[in-house]
Amino acid sequence: MVNYSDSIVALAPAVIAIVLAIVTRKVVISLGVGILVGALLLHSFNPIDTVVYLGKNIFSLFWADGALNEWNVLLLVFLLLLGVLSTLIQTSGGARAFGEWATTHVKTARGARLAAFGLGILIFIDDYFNSLAVGNVSRPLTDRRGVSRAKLAYIIDSTAAPVCVISPLSSWGAFIISIIAGILTTHSITDYSAFSAFMMIVPLNFYAIFALLLTLYIAYTGIAVGPMRTHELRALQGELFDANKGTPMGMAEEVKEHDNGKVRDLVVPIIVLVIATVTALLWTGAQALAADDRPFTLIGAFESTDVTRSLVAGVVISLIVAFLMLIGRKIPARDYRISIWAGMKSMWPAVVILLFAWTIIAVIGDMKTGDYLASFVSKSIPASYLPFLLFLIASIMAFSTGTSWGTFGIMLPIGADLIMAVEPSLLLPTLAAVLAGSVFGDHCSPISDTTILSSTGAGSHHIDHVTTQLPYALIGAATSAVGYLILGVTGSSVFGFIGALVAFLIFLVMLNVLSRRGEVPSQLRSE
Repeated sequence: MVNYSDSIVALAPAVIAIVLAIVTRKVVISLGVGILVGALLLHSFNPIDTVVYLGKNIFSLFWADGALNEWNVLLLVFLLLLGVLSTLIQTSGGARAFGEWATTHVKTARGARLAAFGLGILIFIDDYFNSLAVGNVSRPLTDRRGVSRAKLAYIIDSTAAPVCVISPLSSWGAFIISIIAGILTTHSITDYSAFSAFMMIVPLNFYAIFALLLTLYIAYTGIAVGPMRTHELRALQGELFDANKGTPMGMAEEVKEHDNGKVRDLVVPIIVLVIATVTALLWTGAQALAADDRPFTLIGAFESTDVTRSLVAGVVISLIVAFLMLIGRKIPARDYRISIWAGMKSMWPAVVILLFAWTIIAVIGDMKTGDYLASFVSKSIPASYLPFLLFLIASIMAFSTGTSWGTFGIMLPIGADLIMAVEPSLLLPTLAAVLAGSVFGDHCSPISDTTILSSTGAGSHHIDHVTTQLPYALIGAATSAVGYLILGVTGSSVFGFIGALVAFLIFLVMLNVLSRRGEVPSQLRSE
């Protein structure tokens, strides 16, 4: 294969896929073109080698290293089963009952938005689980109160990765802590543990903090600017499907809702799903620790857990409970069959997009896109600008590759090496800047699996979600950039945070001004 690690051509597949996705709104076709271009470039446009390469990559999605690719396969199984759970709840009448209950208890669009935000904060164990679970629970409520699917997708996406990345008891936290442990060992740092370092980094992760604060502000005020305003206006007119033609992802219009549903038909399976998933995460983590003769700790369990097995176990148990709750109901077997098939079919668009996204991520990896972007920081750069520059580079890398975890793995060690060589006192702020940039880039990327799952959970058109949340994400990014620039120049984390806070408040004022100029109807801020 051709090595493009020192050539701007390394960016071609990612740029082509992203631009086409935004321009054409055809995600699968755009990803397919990006994949094909990358494969051809890697093999000097040799058609036979290109076909063989693509075949191997597609096969490896399901079978790798002589065994089943459990992560990918089980995640797809989880998606399909979650679709079944969603439509089964719909068949039971639980979603309708919850909507009717919510109508009497949550009386405003503001309440519906804040409920979705609160659920997003509470479900912090994993971003995949967060995106789909919050969407399935919140959607009936936000639909009833005229909140657009695009706004719900924004709230879900902005309370998934930003919460997980600052929570030590999450799959993200465990992964980051494990990388930090390696960095501390490499540089012989014994002043603090990897867990302590992670906790000290949390208040320095400006993007996660201000993205959450902005989401809370938007949920409370209902301010809508840019493309989001169009979708909110449509929702007020009853057009909940936004720009989609037909039924959005995550819904199944042919499913018959029965009239004798209860609120518990929705609430109980979701609660069981949460409890069962958390239990499975701890159980699989404990087994891994025991196999390595390590003592059980919560952090250790989450670090060693098998996320996809736990997710599948949780949704299977929840499905069993949901079925048991329907025993005695006079629901025809045909309705069950329709519900199961419709549930799997509703998740099929997400499955296809994920398969294409995983394939292009592999192609991007072979194109050495990350190495090319990282090479920018290998030159002589003043230490005071490193946090700011690494935030930008991590943002671009995560946006281009569609993976924050991949960016963590590449940029955290590079950032640590760079800053330790010139200004060791800025190690933790630099690591925080990399984490923040990675989350921001992933947050905006149309090829990110988290972005895909957020639009799926909300039942929003994928590109609608990408374009409507971008203005809000850019506010969080600009706020963070100001903070890291001030932090690097002054050497003070406090000054950096204060600077970011001032910038954030200024952006909020500007947001309100833009909102007024757009003459946003008062209904969008439903009190």
